[in-house]
Amino acid sequence: MMRIRRAHVLIAAVAAALCVPAAGVSSSSGLPTKIGKGEGQLNLVAWEGYTQPQWVKPFERKTGCRVHAKYAGSSDEMVTLMRQGGGSQYDMVSASGDASLRLIYGHDVQPVNVKLIPDWKNFAPALKSPPHNTVDGVHYGVSLQWGPNTLLYNTKKVKPKPTSWSVLYSPKYKGKITVPDNPIQIADAALYLSKAQPSLGITDPYELNQKQFDAAVNLLRRQKPLIKKYWALASDEIDLFKNGDAVLGASWPYQTNTLQADKVPVADTIPREGATGWADTWMLSAHAKHPNCAYLWMRWVSTPKVQAQQAIYFGETPANVKACPIMDKLSPGSAAKYHCGASEAYFKSIKFWKTPVAACGNGRNDCMDYTKWQQAWTQLKG
Repeated sequence: MMRIRRAHVLIAAVAAALCVPAAGVSSSSGLPTKIGKGEGQLNLVAWEGYTQPQWVKPFERKTGCRVHAKYAGSSDEMVTLMRQGGGSQYDMVSASGDASLRLIYGHDVQPVNVKLIPDWKNFAPALKSPPHNTVDGVHYGVSLQWGPNTLLYNTKKVKPKPTSWSVLYSPKYKGKITVPDNPIQIADAALYLSKAQPSLGITDPYELNQKQFDAAVNLLRRQKPLIKKYWALASDEIDLFKNGDAVLGASWPYQTNTLQADKVPVADTIPREGATGWADTWMLSAHAKHPNCAYLWMRWVSTPKVQAQQAIYFGETPANVKACPIMDKLSPGSAAKYHCGASEAYFKSIKFWKTPVAACGNGRNDCMDYTKWQQAWTQLKG
């Protein structure tokens, strides 16, 4: 993930000011040193499928914190929701890497004390202090789950089995294709082009100069007439496949699991070009009204059992490696299927979402920043 160095000093300076202690006792850093009594309520912005009754109901019974969740369809929507009402409407957000740094540098979230989360020590090393939620050693949340974006297809309608993202740009399936309504979809096009047109010199799908960016946007523009619908929520894509309105789509494993459970003939794959992906973090609003319940939630969702339950339900990989054997008890073979406890090499093979900035990894400021991505996506959709 990129680092915005000019803001690092600012982050350290505002850390204490942003923090709303979770208890009356605080350390010299401004971070809470213990979790106080729950306030009885917790308001969350989450990805669809992240607040299921099987782990929410036990949490509510144990803590007395009643969970209210608002599902968001994109990272842009998450950022917008977290800024509503002066930032006090929601206590937490399950932010992906293309939103987390925007929230940190926008002063929308506060530092958290990971010492109050006992299972943090059991997280995979790459997820203890990743650059998408930890800046200059300051933690702005705790890692949750991660996984790849997949190619979803109807096994009866799409033959042979697709092995390349090229099928999403093929007129063969015109009117039967669906992709996310999200500017970060430009990165998926760039990842495909990095292999399909190596002369473009794309090495990072989130660091695109003008020529590379234009090539990705033009590919998506050519794709537009093929699209049945740009989906906002996962349930939108699920409905499209159930109704037969779509047979191919950019997706998450969650949609595959849900559709297969409903006996819809689908499968997913990671094509030969590789995949983008997400690494999510529970982040605490800088203006949270229920910080104690928020800390209790972070503690709860970090435990091995809950991590395993969510991983299996959604089709993703837990941050807590102690969840792996529990996954196999709940669903034999699931730990290997979702690469629980995966090697660092596998983790690095996924191009995780991050916020595009002008400062490229090439030492120059010639990359298209996220505002350009948003503008291009809006124009593309018309």
